[in-house]
Amino acid sequence: MKLAVIFGGESFEHEISIVSAIALKKVISCELVYIFCDKEREFYLIPTQEINSKRFSSGKYLNDAKLTLKQGGFYSKKMFKEEKLEFDAVINIIHGGDGEDGKIAALFDFFKVPYIGPRLEASVLSYNKFFTKLYANSLDVKALPYEVLSKNRRALTLALPVIVKPLRLGSSIGVSVVKEKSQLEYALDVAFEFDDEVLIEPFVENVAEYNIAGCKIGENIRYSIIEEPQKELFLDFDKKYLDFSRTQRVFEAKITEKLHNEIRKSFKTLYEPLFEGAVIRCDFFVIKGEVYINEINPNPGSLANYLFEEFDALVRELAVNLPKSRKIPVEYKYINSIQSAKGKA
Repeated sequence: MKLAVIFGGESFEHEISIVSAIALKKVISCELVYIFCDKEREFYLIPTQEINSKRFSSGKYLNDAKLTLKQGGFYSKKMFKEEKLEFDAVINIIHGGDGEDGKIAALFDFFKVPYIGPRLEASVLSYNKFFTKLYANSLDVKALPYEVLSKNRRALTLALPVIVKPLRLGSSIGVSVVKEKSQLEYALDVAFEFDDEVLIEPFVENVAEYNIAGCKIGENIRYSIIEEPQKELFLDFDKKYLDFSRTQRVFEAKITEKLHNEIRKSFKTLYEPLFEGAVIRCDFFVIKGEVYINEINPNPGSLANYLFEEFDALVRELAVNLPKSRKIPVEYKYINSIQSAKGKA
């Protein structure tokens, strides 16, 4: 099996996407081909054995073969013809904009490229934190109360302390914890550097947090272990950056069977059927025994490989069990019948 990995994109999370892509070399044993989407949204075929972070920061990738996305896949120009890049499926590991907002999903669907990753609607609902709240609430999955503020509407009614997040961003970029009123304006200014809208939630001190990943293959969801991440106020960008390069398995959280089942149930409710075709990670809070969704990560760092016992086999199996697009026949019946009725050929 040959898998392509697409990464980069025009995104605030461009660099950690590179880190995630490189990490996959250590955990996927089949042949990988790397497709880099640069900040200009041009595609390049990166030599697998030569991929490293300096190749991109130095601009050396500009000397690599340029690719064009068209019907059926990616193509490179040869002297007198185009050559199709051969692979069985693409792994979408673009974090943030382009990869998680639905742009790449829409392109792959349009050009009939098989891919592991969130589909268009899943991307839209998980990329926007406000939409994620609405989605969770519609499924009776608990979520923390929230407010959405904009640059023109900055009046907060939630009681302090709160956490301030750009509405459409991950990796803790632009995130601040506000415990005093004097800190609020600065925190909003920081968040507004990255988005025109921000999400405000209550900040719960010493909250229990658990992460679980999974995907659906056939009729069943394959769950990862449940991890209790290291205790921090919150994981800032630097810690998340290192987190995206993780390849060592983590320890399973020591929780009751009841809580284990409740977290799995909430994951399954959020996953099906919207996220079929993707490996996602959900981050949950547990407050007073109740499970709350914190975030849905449709393209988690290094695809959350560190949570799975048999990640390599999981990816291979998912690659051959991707959802199929519905084939819509176009037969021109109506046009022909109208033209015939008018006596025209």
